[in-house]
Amino acid sequence: MEQTDETATVRLSPLMAWQLAAPHTWPAAILPVLVAAGCAVGMTGHLNVPMTWLLLAICILMQSSVNTFNDYFDYVKGTDTADDNVEASDSVLVYNNVNPKAALALAIGFLATAFLLGIYVIYCAGPVPLAIALVGAVIVVAYSGGKTPISYLPIGEAVSGIVMGGLIPLACYQVLTGELTALALVWAIPTIIGVGLIMMTNNTCDIEKDIEAARKTLPVLLGRPRARALYHGLLITWAVAIIVIVAVWFSRGIVVLPFMALAAYPLMRALWLNPLAPASRIGAMGQICSVNVALGAFYAAALFL
Repeated sequence: MEQTDETATVRLSPLMAWQLAAPHTWPAAILPVLVAAGCAVGMTGHLNVPMTWLLLAICILMQSSVNTFNDYFDYVKGTDTADDNVEASDSVLVYNNVNPKAALALAIGFLATAFLLGIYVIYCAGPVPLAIALVGAVIVVAYSGGKTPISYLPIGEAVSGIVMGGLIPLACYQVLTGELTALALVWAIPTIIGVGLIMMTNNTCDIEKDIEAARKTLPVLLGRPRARALYHGLLITWAVAIIVIVAVWFSRGIVVLPFMALAAYPLMRALWLNPLAPASRIGAMGQICSVNVALGAFYAAALFL
């Protein structure tokens, strides 16, 4: 049964807006830009720093929009409830008597601001980033909205990974270098996997909840044992992809890899041992974000070298 905003009386405060933006998920937007910037430096030897900052701002706004849209649609459809294993700050509409239309307006505002900033990027780089951004924007809305949202389908993890982890580096690399190349997608494989695993972590922990909500996510179809097996395989592939890409295209960055291993191993081991069950959801989400930061930051550093 869908929820409505008829009894909502609390105004959306700046703190609630910040919580809806979900800054703890921003590595999914920041790291792809850093990877694109690192690739640009590695290939051209220089970096447009002001443009990189602008791209970071745009991507953070788009990530915030995705987060807010997702919370809004999950709330009005009754998918999110206080019985779920989530922190109060992670479910603003559930734990606060706030008008959900205010959250919808905030999501649209984030997206609109990103496009306004993008006008300058398009002016400098041409129509290519606009075309990529339009594809991303359509998917952002389709991911949470519509009669059958992408987040309800077994392609949600792949779509989120490709859009945030793949299309962002592709567009940013084109903006920073003026070159549109499929190699940018190859170099983005680690970020595609990393972002996709954020969604897979959430969905594997929420299998029971998603079954009740008639969501057919990939973990729902696989079941938790097989979902965890695939998850572990992707963790290994993630690390191996970084090593191979750095060795083949950015060999000067190899010196960073041992430090990456030392920093990431304890985080990845803890995530590996996590049962990815409802009760461990909060911990698992923190762990996958930490692994994204560790692997992503060291990968970007290797590219910059």
